[in-house]
Amino acid sequence: MFVRCGTVDLASRLFVRIKEPTIFCWNSMLVGYVKTYGVDHGLELFDSMPERDVVSWNMMVSALSQSVRVREALDIWLWTCKAKVCALIQQHTLVHLGWGKQLHAQVIRNLPHIDPYVASALVELYAKCGCFKEAKGVFNSLHDRNNVAWTVLISGFLQYGCFTESVELFNQMRAELMTVDQFALATLISGCCSKMDLCLGRQLHSLCLKSGQIQAVVVSNSLISMYAKCDNLHSAESVFRFMNEKDIVSWTSMITAHSQVGNIAKAREFFDGMSTKNVITWNAMLGAYIQHGAEEDGLRMYKVMLSEKDARPDWVTYVTLFKGCADLGANKLGDQIIGRTVKVGLILDTSVANAVITMYSKYGRILEARKIFDFLKVKDIASWNAMITGYSQHGMGKQAIEIFDDILKRGAKPDYISYVAVLSGCSHSGLVQEGKSYFDMMKRVHNISPGLEHFSCMVDLLGRAGHLTEAKDLIDEMPMKPTAEVWGALLSACKIHGNNELAELAAKHVFELDSPDSGSYMLMAKIYADAGKSDDSAQIRKLMRDKGIKKNPGYSWMEVNNKVHVFKADDVSHPQVIAIRKKLDELMERIARLGYVRTDSPRSEIHHSEKLAVAFGLMSLPAWMPIHIMKNLRICGDCHTVIKLISSVTGREFVIRDAVRFHHFNGGSCSCGDYW
Repeated sequence: MFVRCGTVDLASRLFVRIKEPTIFCWNSMLVGYVKTYGVDHGLELFDSMPERDVVSWNMMVSALSQSVRVREALDIWLWTCKAKVCALIQQHTLVHLGWGKQLHAQVIRNLPHIDPYVASALVELYAKCGCFKEAKGVFNSLHDRNNVAWTVLISGFLQYGCFTESVELFNQMRAELMTVDQFALATLISGCCSKMDLCLGRQLHSLCLKSGQIQAVVVSNSLISMYAKCDNLHSAESVFRFMNEKDIVSWTSMITAHSQVGNIAKAREFFDGMSTKNVITWNAMLGAYIQHGAEEDGLRMYKVMLSEKDARPDWVTYVTLFKGCADLGANKLGDQIIGRTVKVGLILDTSVANAVITMYSKYGRILEARKIFDFLKVKDIASWNAMITGYSQHGMGKQAIEIFDDILKRGAKPDYISYVAVLSGCSHSGLVQEGKSYFDMMKRVHNISPGLEHFSCMVDLLGRAGHLTEAKDLIDEMPMKPTAEVWGALLSACKIHGNNELAELAAKHVFELDSPDSGSYMLMAKIYADAGKSDDSAQIRKLMRDKGIKKNPGYSWMEVNNKVHVFKADDVSHPQVIAIRKKLDELMERIARLGYVRTDSPRSEIHHSEKLAVAFGLMSLPAWMPIHIMKNLRICGDCHTVIKLISSVTGREFVIRDAVRFHHFNGGSCSCGDYW
């Protein structure tokens, strides 16, 4: 009674007064010690027991398994062979498959027949390790196959992408059994979700209705996820609406479903309709805001989340927040959140540290990103990719190559993203031979088929370096249809090197692909204008109007005093606009003394958003502080020249992140070396 009530100290006082405690009393105290004082105290009591029964052994094996002390649990089991294997295997903490096989051998050697639940656990162990021959061997040896054995084998096949085999097993299961339980149905529906097989998903939905399993929460939740993944929100909402009982997963699935299609308002409606929320729900809503450009709303939600008792932020929360801070350019807030992860101990989590590396890189604080990278004791491939990408964005191709080569030296295998990152670094730094070498290595050494991103990087690399014919030949050799991004890279290179004939060909392909991006249209219009072909330039602009394509408005933003300030060309909305323009005019006069000649450009180019941000930064930030500015489009040539000269006359450092890369301006020069 005392143990069940949680008063183990009182139970212990009574226990010591009993002259000869029964095995039931010992086991009761063992339960109390493990739950209240931990597994170590439980082991001490276990060792002092004069006799033990199956319950005693099972209890200690289970307690050690749950505490991830697998070796000790294994030793106990191997010595006694009295505890069933289920508890140990189903914890999924066995590091080596060999241990599992050793357990299997002990089961065969010491038990007269395999218990069905033990067999199901063995099937699950082998299936989750991808050993389907062994899993099927145990499965086929069962005379009485229960639903658990069928479900774990189907789940194992799905885990390794063997969808067809899973469906065949499910049909075999239906042929051999009178009924299919909710877990088997939910498992296969989840497989349809991964494969986006709406046809089979609908058939399974029909089977759920016929068998009466539709009211099982786990089944309905799987159907909601499946329909949402297949972009059928109407059916997802229909399943949700007819559920008699909804749990947190049901509500969270609907939040995620609407988030995937960008309907944040609807996602928030479901979020607000929940009576109980956990950290997963908060993370889903937080991610919805940040993934769809509503970073400020997401960061405000985080502040509310901190006041919730039942929603303590986890590593997913912080990874999402760091992405939001990086996209927003919220430097100080990002530092504050890093401080919180240090306080709660999550900064040591590899995924969190990877997100910090990416955030620092996007802030322009590449040296601090490198410090976090070096601090990481356990690195995964995402860690290496984050650092390579950071260096590439900053035009530091040689450092990107250094990190990439370090992966190879450590015996790790680069992945698809690793090669995108290093090829991008080569492109931004003009490292043509190195880029060619890695492009060849990807196919020849690591058997990775180049994707559109790799080809786009290579076309950009060759084009920037002036190898336009080679870039065009590479496009012609692509095994897939080139996208607007690939042709756009060639078009941009033609603009740099003045090859108007090839530019017309590249633009023709971009226009045929009906890309909604205005960048290529504006670039071709400018190529014609610079060549004196005003009629052709006007024709391109007319084509844009006919297709309903509007020029993307350029804007820049920066953080000052914990507030993000946004600027647009010819902006008059900022409260300090008069002072900003006056400051900019003063700067233009100063750089004119260095030889800068203002072109006959429209007034909007003179007051481009990045120039306004530079002037505001000089007005608002102390002299020792670098001025960080973000821009949604590529920086134009005039602004690039102007900011170089401003950095010279003011002695200030400017770090500008445009749509493609970083530019570090200092002392009259830029880190890109004018290779951009």
